[in-house]
Amino acid sequence: MQIALCFVFFLSFKVVSAQQIKGHVYNNSQPLSAAYIYNLNTEAHAHTAENGYFVLENNKVGDTLSVSLLGFKKQEIILGQQDFNETLSIDLDSKIFQLDELVLTEQKNVLNTLAKVDLQTTPINSSQEVLRKVPGLIIGQHAGGGKAEQIFLRGFDIDHGTDVSINVDGIPVNNVSHAHGQGYSDLHFVIPETIDNINFGKGPYYAQAKDFTTAGYIDFKTKSSLESNLVKVSYGDFNTIRTLGLFNLTDRNSKSNAYAGIEYIETDGPFNTSQNFNRLNLIGKYTTLIENKNKVSATVTHFTSRWDASGQIPVRAVESGQINRFGAIDDTEGGNTSRTNINLEHKLFASDDMTVKSNAFYSYYDFELYSNFTFFLDDPINGDQIKQKEERSIFGFNTEIKKQNAFNSSIIVTTSGFGLRHDRVDDVELSHTLNRNTTLNYIQLGDINQTNAFGYFKAEFDLGKFKVTPGLRLEYFKFLYNDALTESYETLSETKTALLPKLNVQYNQNNNLQWFLKSGIGFHSNDTRVVVSQAGKDVLPKAYGVDFGNVWKPTKDLVINTTAWYLFLEQEFVYVGDAGIVEPSGKTERLGLDLGVRYQLNDYLYFNTDATLTKARSVEDNNGEDYIPLAPSFTLVGGLALNDYKGFSGALRYRFLDDRAANEDYSVTAEGYFVTDFNLNYKVSSNLTLGIAIENVFDTEWNETQFLTESRLQNETESVEEIHFTPGTPFNAKASLTYKF
Repeated sequence: MQIALCFVFFLSFKVVSAQQIKGHVYNNSQPLSAAYIYNLNTEAHAHTAENGYFVLENNKVGDTLSVSLLGFKKQEIILGQQDFNETLSIDLDSKIFQLDELVLTEQKNVLNTLAKVDLQTTPINSSQEVLRKVPGLIIGQHAGGGKAEQIFLRGFDIDHGTDVSINVDGIPVNNVSHAHGQGYSDLHFVIPETIDNINFGKGPYYAQAKDFTTAGYIDFKTKSSLESNLVKVSYGDFNTIRTLGLFNLTDRNSKSNAYAGIEYIETDGPFNTSQNFNRLNLIGKYTTLIENKNKVSATVTHFTSRWDASGQIPVRAVESGQINRFGAIDDTEGGNTSRTNINLEHKLFASDDMTVKSNAFYSYYDFELYSNFTFFLDDPINGDQIKQKEERSIFGFNTEIKKQNAFNSSIIVTTSGFGLRHDRVDDVELSHTLNRNTTLNYIQLGDINQTNAFGYFKAEFDLGKFKVTPGLRLEYFKFLYNDALTESYETLSETKTALLPKLNVQYNQNNNLQWFLKSGIGFHSNDTRVVVSQAGKDVLPKAYGVDFGNVWKPTKDLVINTTAWYLFLEQEFVYVGDAGIVEPSGKTERLGLDLGVRYQLNDYLYFNTDATLTKARSVEDNNGEDYIPLAPSFTLVGGLALNDYKGFSGALRYRFLDDRAANEDYSVTAEGYFVTDFNLNYKVSSNLTLGIAIENVFDTEWNETQFLTESRLQNETESVEEIHFTPGTPFNAKASLTYKF
């Protein structure tokens, strides 16, 4: 009885002396998520939710709360009795990122925070740089600037998106069962200056990540409002012109914000035959808060692009003097494409501790590409030019419910979500053409209907120094294909489901050292045409992965992140464009080491670099014949940024891709490269900025993309298998003028 009374007394004392604090954190009336609230006296801590709300346990009158978020001025609040009777409202002022302010335990995701620092210190200046903001990612362009970039990440030659999921504001960028390859991801509809945040994760460890998340996922978020109106004009070598206009349509500090933007680019490119490239981008976005409970956004984007290309050329043609590095065997390659997106977003702050986030989207997309990989191998008279074409409508929605629960001194955040994506693709075509005018014969032609429904759940258990996050994802696919080249009408169909568990553990050893262990199963879907022709074989091959690493801050200005990782794929996909098929190449495994360094030399100079060392091998082939063609073995990216020093800002950026195997026994080498870019801006006044950007500062001779291809030139009697390449851009410069008002 006495023990029970003592226990009741203890609880009563705790309730009286250690109470709960509730509040919201804002910036200019906009809620701030992931802000860190810390009680300096009791060491209790919490993070704000999507609506800026937080609950903090174990407080008493006289305690001091520290409220911080990287990129904002820290505030300290001494608690009075009135603060326990009402909800706190805290407004943070923005400021320039400084690495010495980073406290690892304050961040919900340290690696994403570091990427945000990179974005702030070295802003994006072109659409080519959008994907490069993901640490360790390298891109290559090999068709006149109009095609989606080729992506290299974590020992993958991902082609155009087969092994990385890419999304913008909840809209999937990857195109399933695409005319030019599974997962094809053309991000050119995004104006780079409208990007507000980049969220990414490497590996298949995230319950919320969608199809193609094997090497990782990348989610871009566009701005809800602009800091100011902006007009930018640039001109450079190869008759390169870019004009940009971004305009606020409402007062930025009001509850409703709207802006519009237009971007136009054209260039002849460095090739002997002009690329005649041009692209037009449009965006309009409206965001409003309704009774502080609902946030609604509507976004419309449109882009259209056309180009001519010199294509991939064989080494022998250059060495013989038939053409130079910027010449062409078939200069009638090229294409045109466009995409229109309509996206409606809704955030419901259902209660202080629960947020419901949804978006519904529609995309109309068309694509037409002319290529010639083999020249006169199959048709010695007309040549081997092919056309790949499609028209696509994408419908879908995503809904996510996040609830924050306080349990004693611990926080449990549960996230559940579900969604649907439906692709209707008409007249997916692969045909043999002549001079981009005449269709000689159809190789493939048909209609695709593909549906993907999914649901997921994860729970984040914040146990003080430990954070444990189990998760589970469920996928359902329906594949339908109508082949227009068969004599009779027939719908070929297959269905498939997958259950994908995840488990992540994080341990904060102290404020300057964080350890993590990530594990999970992901997948990449196969092309509908291949799925139905193979009767459902290799539909959703799984990827099994594990990461172990840490983030360490040995000094106030230095952060080092290290990760050892392993990934096993049930089926590696290789897209063969001129045959219109996805070739399964068997089981593969990759093991690697990621190393990242961020160093703030002073208030103005910021250095970052990311290196990835990878061993990628086929599991089912003999030793020495088990190389995965074109899989990178070592990559290095980074640079030095200058921020607001006497009006000057800029960066020196480099990227390195090592020599790698071009075939299974490494008897042929795809040559690596080291390329350096530079830009410098000078702020003449508060409104006017002058800039210069130089690509390939040292005029390095490099091959941007390479493939081992069998081809035959018109004067040859026998075919030759050798490296075919697209030359990298030589030294070129452009000047810019930016006016803000």
